[in-house]
Amino acid sequence: MKNRHFPGRLPALSLALALALTLAACGSPAQTESPGSSGGNAVIEVTVGVVGGSNDQWDTVNQLLADEGIHVTLEEFSEYKLPNEALNSGDIDLNAFQHKAYLEQEIEELGYELSILGDTVIAPLALYSNSITDVSQLQDGDTIAVPSDPTNQGRCFKILESAGLLEVDPAAGYTPELKDITSNPLNLEFVEVEASNTPSLLPDVTAAFVNGAHAVDHGLSLDDAVYTEQVEPGSDNPYINVLVCRTQDLDNEVYQKVLAAYQSDETAQAIEEIFQGAYLPAWA
Repeated sequence: MKNRHFPGRLPALSLALALALTLAACGSPAQTESPGSSGGNAVIEVTVGVVGGSNDQWDTVNQLLADEGIHVTLEEFSEYKLPNEALNSGDIDLNAFQHKAYLEQEIEELGYELSILGDTVIAPLALYSNSITDVSQLQDGDTIAVPSDPTNQGRCFKILESAGLLEVDPAAGYTPELKDITSNPLNLEFVEVEASNTPSLLPDVTAAFVNGAHAVDHGLSLDDAVYTEQVEPGSDNPYINVLVCRTQDLDNEVYQKVLAAYQSDETAQAIEEIFQGAYLPAWA
């Protein structure tokens, strides 16, 4: 018998089902199920944005997370400015590529609603050269390539100050700009480029500052550096790298488990063995 009272019921139900499925898919787009939910044997996929290809410590993290039914997939970005944008817009779940000073600068300038989930590593910033073997060999008018982003560039100026080559205005704090250089006896010239491009300039400049991830990717070791930043892990160090989430996800149980696996003795040992001092565990 035909249902004469509800002629549009089937299309309505189909529409409601489609709408429900659409809404259910609007949580974490890179995950097979929402973090913290119980889904039987389904694996929860967490996408973490990184810069550069030197991230082998995450293999250890995934081994530790296997029993929890969690798997981290890395999404590699080519430039520092991209992972925070992707995280803030919900395209990835977490990112792990930046130090605290860089994150604070991005939040201040771009209004991102991002927060630090926890510390990861600290990577000493080093000066490399194809033409000199020691920073003392720099001469009048030599050129130095520096990252163009304010926090890393300011870090370079502070390192050169510690080497006795520059003086910068103390009021500029950790992020002095070119205008904050108060003394430059050697008239050093600075070539500003995106951080990933400083290694490629080594044949064309006297020396170049290369961030940890890019140094490892280009086969550069701290043993090759003509000068290396002196750093010690500590909570007040603005150059400690961090695992970052959207502020609304700070209490997410799955993300907290990812952090715990990263901040484990096993991962600390892996970092020390893989990177041989290029990265140091920041929480240990």
